[in-house]
Amino acid sequence: MKKQATTIFLGISLLLLAVVSFIFFRQIDTGSSGLFSNQGGRMPGMGMHMGGEVTTELAPSTEQSNKLVLPPILEGNLTPEDGTSYSITALNGNTQLKEGEPTPTYGYNGSVLGPIIRIRSGEKVEIKTENELDTTTSFHWHGLKVPSNVDGGPHTPIPTGGTADLKFMVKQEAATLWFHPHPIGEAGEQVYQGLAGLIYIEDENSDSLALPKEIGINDFPVIVQDRSFGSNNQLDYTQSYGPDGTYGDTLMMNGTINPYLDVMNEKIRLRVLNGSNARNYQFRLSNSSTFYQIASDGGFLNEPVPMESLQLVPGERAEIILDLSDYKVGEKIQLMEANIVVLTINVTEKTSKKSPPLPKTLNNIPKAEDSTTPDKVMTFSGMGNMVAIDGKQFDMDRIDLRAKVGEKEVWEIKNIRDMMGGMIHPFHLHGVQFKVISRNGNAPPANEQGWKDTIALYPGDSVRIEVTFPEKGIFMYHCHILEHEDNGMMGQVLVE
Repeated sequence: MKKQATTIFLGISLLLLAVVSFIFFRQIDTGSSGLFSNQGGRMPGMGMHMGGEVTTELAPSTEQSNKLVLPPILEGNLTPEDGTSYSITALNGNTQLKEGEPTPTYGYNGSVLGPIIRIRSGEKVEIKTENELDTTTSFHWHGLKVPSNVDGGPHTPIPTGGTADLKFMVKQEAATLWFHPHPIGEAGEQVYQGLAGLIYIEDENSDSLALPKEIGINDFPVIVQDRSFGSNNQLDYTQSYGPDGTYGDTLMMNGTINPYLDVMNEKIRLRVLNGSNARNYQFRLSNSSTFYQIASDGGFLNEPVPMESLQLVPGERAEIILDLSDYKVGEKIQLMEANIVVLTINVTEKTSKKSPPLPKTLNNIPKAEDSTTPDKVMTFSGMGNMVAIDGKQFDMDRIDLRAKVGEKEVWEIKNIRDMMGGMIHPFHLHGVQFKVISRNGNAPPANEQGWKDTIALYPGDSVRIEVTFPEKGIFMYHCHILEHEDNGMMGQVLVE
């Protein structure tokens, strides 16, 4: 009898333990509690379940095909210091994204997204930023090597009606960068509503390379984002929100749904940015043909890399070349993500000139140097509102790391698996372009052997990077799943 009572007691205890564990992990998943409660009590709508599983799948578009909208080039003005000045204003707007009602959106100098800012290496640049939104924002220059007071992270918020004047010298090589908001706790929602723009840096090397460079003719920006639309074509961030990332069922390129391009039968260049809040993309061509990656986040690779597929995590960029020289007028090819058409490319005209071969050499980046013992080690862990770096969530009053300006360091970044398997964390470091030394002890793939500011950390990964900060100040490092960033998966390094 006593043995039977003991067995019943153990059974009840195990049942209670299972119930408590379910509630605890359910809270982590739904964001109903957390150490970094800056999400205003948001509960998840569509998005991710436990274990990082994406539950909002992309759906084939039912919209009519639309010509890909190309962002305008922002015109600058000469300054007395022989530099160039630009003005960028964050605005509320309404945009005709779908058939029916216009969609309330945010934009830079327009109703949605923003212009392309073209600058040159060695140029003196001034940017006047202004906030006409009804909420505080900031202007982060993702990938730019600038002092921390220019970087536009959470330390430099701009309130409604506020302005900030920025001055800096362009001290890096040709690259495709971008800019977006980075306010504490609201980056995800503001990007989702439409705030994102591109920066093109050019230099003597980019001028000299025989590459497609006629913007809108054979050189195209492609900002890839996913969104979900509610009634009357509303972007309902609260309904779509997930603490492990906000996902949509509709793909947009440059704010265009179901886009197409009309081109000549020549080589074309796509500058692709994953501007989504959380979704990772695996791009391929509809006929499984080879394309060539010529640049990563921070500039040209040393040589073109043949690719049959390309993964980009949020914040990451790649420039790719498609050779359409053998295509006949009337033929087409499509950029795909799984079975979803990203962009249809129609050959509508025969070129009058022959495309030159791709240059064999694009850049001369020295190989990254490893060390026996890394200078810094950090761990990414957790999900939902329980995300952390080195077991801590962001505190603006705490310096997490220290570094010396101009001093080369090796960082080791780990993504710790948990009982639910974990998920990919895109690692982004402000104020610098770094080099990937190794992935899990092995050489990185060829398309990661260039300048980077954002990389994928897979569950269980250990990645080493070579870092040299060119400027002093406080710089952020964080997960570029914007909801993780908002939930506190950030740290800061003081460079002295």
